[in-house]
Amino acid sequence: MKRKRRKQKVESRNNFHRGARGVFYFLFSVFCFHLSAFAQVTNDIPPLTPAYPEIPPTFWEQHGIAVILASLAALLAIGITVWLLLRPKPVVLLPPEVHARRALELLRQRNEDGNVLSQISQILRRYLMAAFEMSPDELTTSEFCLALQQNEKIGGELATRISEFLRRCDELKFAPTHSSTSLNAVAHALELVELSEARRAHLRQLVEAQTKPESASRA
Repeated sequence: MKRKRRKQKVESRNNFHRGARGVFYFLFSVFCFHLSAFAQVTNDIPPLTPAYPEIPPTFWEQHGIAVILASLAALLAIGITVWLLLRPKPVVLLPPEVHARRALELLRQRNEDGNVLSQISQILRRYLMAAFEMSPDELTTSEFCLALQQNEKIGGELATRISEFLRRCDELKFAPTHSSTSLNAVAHALELVELSEARRAHLRQLVEAQTKPESASRA
């Protein structure tokens, strides 16, 4: 009896082991099936998303060079404009007769007081010094009249008329009381300027007449 019971226990134990082993194999096979299916899913390439559209070029990429060139041109134009506005303007040298006439005409409508007579005398003096290349030294009226007489370009007759006018201006300018007689100094000074210009034109003609024979003889 004991052997029979032992044999039954061994057989029941073996049956249990075989059943447990079968369940294990079944579960293991199910696990391996799911694992292979998961691996297949993970190895598949996912579908690609649509490509993004091409990025358009920026404003600077399109027009960068044009902007730089335009900026340089604008800076150059501004610089030239500033230079033209700030540069010293060339001094226009008027002929002495033109300057004297304009200055005298400005005094025509003013009363002939001492100040106006002094200005007229100075205008005439400056004109004569420039027109006949006289010394620019400050001279009294007597000294200036003497220099006129000694200047061969002016001539004795014109020098006398100018000297008389300058002395008359001094007399009226330094007179203790204002004279009622008008010297008409502006008109008189303009007349002396015209006579002086006629004298200069005569001198130029003499120089031209002297140079022509010399040029003809050389030819």
